[in-house]
Amino acid sequence: MIKKNLIRVFYFYRDGFREMTWGRVLWAIILIKLFVMFFVLKLFFFPSFLEGKTETEKQDYVGLELTNRMAE
Repeated sequence: MIKKNLIRVFYFYRDGFREMTWGRVLWAIILIKLFVMFFVLKLFFFPSFLEGKTETEKQDYVGLELTNRMAE
């Protein structure tokens, strides 16, 4: 019963995506925007503060940041 319903849902979406004309272009735009948001912006606006530090330096940095944010 559940397997049959899952197969029907799969066929529904598969047939829907086959018949799309503008939908493919829109999905491509959405995927490009997601790529820009998560990969390109991360490189410029979210630098890695922990890169190149030892384990104790990482622990100290995270502990200090947590206590500073709790105090604010």
